[in-house]
Amino acid sequence: MRKVRDYEAELKALEDKARALKARRVEQLGQLVSSTGADTLDMETLAGVLLDAAASQNAETKEAWRAKGVAFFRRRGRKSGKAAGGDSDGTGAQPGADPASGSGAASN
Repeated sequence: MRKVRDYEAELKALEDKARALKARRVEQLGQLVSSTGADTLDMETLAGVLLDAAASQNAETKEAWRAKGVAFFRRRGRKSGKAAGGDSDGTGAQPGADPASGSGAASN
């Protein structure tokens, strides 16, 4: 005889998992802001930088930001002696990886 599935319980479990994943992502973004030093910026400036980065269509600039983010996590990983806690795709490092650079353009 087949076991009856409890769809409500499965749905609740999925909602709980989604909520936990969202909370973890928010926490990681907060840690990223702090570890890059962007927490010293006022909220309006940080929001402006992130909005410009998100709206940017320049692939070269985005690639330069990504490379800076990769380098940041590599340096950070060596300092702490463990993984930096970022995804290998670098998506969390693009916006605001180097807030001191202003426009976000590569300085290479």
